Amino acid sequence: MSKTTTGDFSKTAGWLDWYEGPSRPRFQLPPGSVDAHCHVFGPGAGFPYAPGRKYTPCDASKDQLFALRDHLGFARNVIVQATCHGADNRAMVDACLASRGRARGVATVRPEISDAELLRLHAAGVRGVRFNFVKRLVDFTPKDELMEIAARVAKLGWHVVIYFEAVDLPELWDFFTALPTTVVVDHMGRPDVSQAVDGPEFELFLRFMREHANVWSKVSCPERLSATGPRALNGERDAYRDVVPFARRVVEAFPDRVLWGTDWPHPNLKDHMPDDGLLVDFIPHIATTPELQRKLLVDNPMRLYWPEES
Repeated sequence: MSKTTTGDFSKTAGWLDWYEGPSRPRFQLPPGSVDAHCHVFGPGAGFPYAPGRKYTPCDASKDQLFALRDHLGFARNVIVQATCHGADNRAMVDACLASRGRARGVATVRPEISDAELLRLHAAGVRGVRFNFVKRLVDFTPKDELMEIAARVAKLGWHVVIYFEAVDLPELWDFFTALPTTVVVDHMGRPDVSQAVDGPEFELFLRFMREHANVWSKVSCPERLSATGPRALNGERDAYRDVVPFARRVVEAFPDRVLWGTDWPHPNLKDHMPDDGLLVDFIPHIATTPELQRKLLVDNPMRLYWPEES
């Protein structure tokens, strides 16, 4: 059944709705695991979508997110502000507050935000801001304005999440390496997995992490990167095989600076909508030992988002 967008909104033509009835993962998550990258959309009737958005999704509420959390076996969520809401963080904040301490947030803010509003976001559970450099999703924001934001949130102990595509890393390198706080890269900087894992493009990303100890990476979203897709061989749950060497390389090289998340409800996918249970079963292919799995899913996100408990 097609999911709806409430309020005075119509879904973007061809929008793929999130997968209903995900399978239960075969992989048993370590106790206390964190889904460190997910979103909420609206519902539009209560939390309207931004006028300048590049897409209009189906609604994906906090209650639906928390039901997925429990179904998959996660203990906590990190809810990243969706670009369809712009800098209106109310839906994300509402979800964090409703989680009873089991969710943290990553916000989108503008330079004119007041110190009082930043403190209000902090009290609600926000621990980072996101800078998006994917041109098809957002309009350009001057880098000096972003640097000003980064300096202000660094004082709160927040980090900066950066979303970009691999081909743009050379031109963004100087800006990224000047950021004055922890930097978390979304989805390994979206590598082209048809290229060699030892090739120059991915090696530049590994060098970026190797030379800058404040840089972390999410090894998430194989469904966005894969050319082989969700097909599996002989009934095994080994989907997205072409992404595995890239994510495994990052996990093994930087075990204390990696995070993983579902990316539910998977905005702007064009090919297929993933089964979130299958995505969880991707994890042991990239974090191949219990120690690596615990660092990826528990220790690292707790240290970044719940340091008072880690």
